[in-house]
Amino acid sequence: MELPLVVGVDGSEPSLRAVDWAADEAALHEVPLRLVHASLWERYEGAAPAEDLGEPSEPVLADGIVDGAARRARTRQPDLKVSTEVLPEEPEYALVREGAHASALVLGSRGRGGFTEFLLGSVSLAVAAYAACPVIVLRGRHDKRVQPVTRGRILLGVGEEAHGSAAVRFAFEEAERRGAVLEAVRAWRCPAHETTDHPLLAGEPARQHEQRAAETLEAALNEVAAEYPSVEVHRRTAEGPPRKVLLEASATADLLVVGARRQQQTFGLQLGRVAHTVLHHSACPVAVVPQRS
Repeated sequence: MELPLVVGVDGSEPSLRAVDWAADEAALHEVPLRLVHASLWERYEGAAPAEDLGEPSEPVLADGIVDGAARRARTRQPDLKVSTEVLPEEPEYALVREGAHASALVLGSRGRGGFTEFLLGSVSLAVAAYAACPVIVLRGRHDKRVQPVTRGRILLGVGEEAHGSAAVRFAFEEAERRGAVLEAVRAWRCPAHETTDHPLLAGEPARQHEQRAAETLEAALNEVAAEYPSVEVHRRTAEGPPRKVLLEASATADLLVVGARRQQQTFGLQLGRVAHTVLHHSACPVAVVPQRS
């Protein structure tokens, strides 16, 4: 069974940019596109309908939202198989449930001008924290256009437990599909209490941490890399907080891939600090790929 790429739509500009991006992705991956609107979305996001739908500025009927989004997707990718559905429930629950039968979920980030353009809406954050499939949140430009992929670079953040992780495999698959370079980054830091003032030993603790980071990177990539011989991989270790390192690198990437470990409990946002930060501030789209404990 061909799992669709699912997009949450609410009529806002960010969600329509997500439709554009997802239409291109669905065509690239040769999967159907499914557009889902949860009728209580505005209660949480407060999003105003976008002008692109050609509807009045007053609240737009749910059918009008998904129909307008479907027209937009078919205009962008005429051969794409597109389906729509209106679900009369809270968007978080509806989209997380949709994720159980999706290749991935695509969502827009909230933006109402000013500093809020850099913040993530509550729905996108909750779905990224709980969905069983990869969740891609459209970060980056806020100018009503989806820019073509021109950088040819997939960025992968490698954590402590990345060996055999779903995020690593997802990043390789995306790089192969796009013909892009995969840049895998492992950040490291030398704790202050391990430094020394002795001139002959000053660099030794740092070298040890950098070496461990390089070894972690190799262990995370080698097994999967053998399955994708056509993918050019750039391995890089970088000193500094992982969140800062990845945010800086996202400025020149087409997609940032991070993992999120899912625990057995059902309460609390199941996102690490790194994933939480890049979802709010990345300069490019972010894919959060779940890994079950």
